[in-house]
Amino acid sequence: MGERFKMSFTSKQMAFIGAARVYDENVVALDLNSVSKIDLQNIADSAGLKFPHWITRVNDYKAGRGLWSIPVNGAPTKASVPVKNFALKPGEGLVDSTIEGSEPVKNFAIKPVPAAPVTVIEMTKGGTSTVENIPVKDNLFVPFGNFSDVHSILKSEMFYPIFVTGLSGNGKTFMVEQACAKAKRELFRVNITIETDEDDLLGGFRLVNGETVWFDGPVVEAMKKGSVLLLDEVDLASTKIMCLQPVLEGKGVFLKKINEWVECAEGFNIVATANTKGKGDDTGNFIGAGVLNEAFLERFPITVEQEYPTNAVEKKILEKIFDNLGLSDSEFIDKLVNWADIIRKTYVEGAIDELITTRRLVHISNAYKIFNMDRIKSISMCVNRFDVETKTAMLDLYTKVDSDVSPATTEPESVTDPSTDTLGDEVPW
Repeated sequence: MGERFKMSFTSKQMAFIGAARVYDENVVALDLNSVSKIDLQNIADSAGLKFPHWITRVNDYKAGRGLWSIPVNGAPTKASVPVKNFALKPGEGLVDSTIEGSEPVKNFAIKPVPAAPVTVIEMTKGGTSTVENIPVKDNLFVPFGNFSDVHSILKSEMFYPIFVTGLSGNGKTFMVEQACAKAKRELFRVNITIETDEDDLLGGFRLVNGETVWFDGPVVEAMKKGSVLLLDEVDLASTKIMCLQPVLEGKGVFLKKINEWVECAEGFNIVATANTKGKGDDTGNFIGAGVLNEAFLERFPITVEQEYPTNAVEKKILEKIFDNLGLSDSEFIDKLVNWADIIRKTYVEGAIDELITTRRLVHISNAYKIFNMDRIKSISMCVNRFDVETKTAMLDLYTKVDSDVSPATTEPESVTDPSTDTLGDEVPW
């Protein structure tokens, strides 16, 4: 690492260096070329700053066992990856020294054009981005289920991978994002598909302005920055995801394409979400969900099962949504939640193949605002994704839950034929 890049300091890093000077002069006299993690934490606390992981993860700042040097006199010098090549100017020729009296071969030249010049892009925090990807706290979020446990793990900054499983639309991903927001943890989210491979995860070469440039993948960025890595819909992955085995052990990873070993910075952790437990799906509802390698699954210490929220919690969620939309209809909220609860119980019993998720209740709430508080139309538009039989059954059930709604209103509105329009000669189209 020591001779690879030239780095400059960010404003946050300069703030820490300034705090170190003040701490050394006014609080406790320190040898800033040999400080412990406790010293680094004390300096950070004295100025209300975050712990300087950017120091502890760079070998150039290593001053001994458990000791680091604060770069108060400037950043270490790091040069680009060397590319070895040689050249002869035209006309100089080559001489075979093994043959006495050999004459140079004229007009023979080797141009210094490497087949693949390599540039490694790396910013001050070790990745290709200097922006902190801390999720924004969402005021509409209502904590429930495993939120407190997930938050505790992420807040601890211990390496402790989590596998989160549960049916679709019950807030798995949202929960992880908001847990990071509350813990002020940076999050890198990767949406996994069957096509996801090592290049997508760890990094690869890209062509930039005619040069072959190496870009760190999201996994490597999260590792270097000590952030949280979210593998979303991980049960859609193929065996190509096995490249993450050493990462799931917290041992780092070797980037063979650029001959670099990357260690996990403090605070790095992995969360995986899935609709199944990695054993495949027999219901047919999660097409593409495959069987994950047992060795892969075994590297997750815990698995948390995210259920749909209770009726009371789900009412709180919809109340926040309604309030944000400027709506007030507690009666409709109650009926929606009861309706969804009945459908879910029917689904569990095997009497129906579809269910109403919390996410779909949010969709219905938004539709209620758009379609002028028309309950049936809002529901009908949002259950159109289901087959006719299922949709009809769901709408019929709602009319039984909501006695104020007539079954006749479930019929789609007729469209007036402009050729028979008797309201006038003006037609909007």
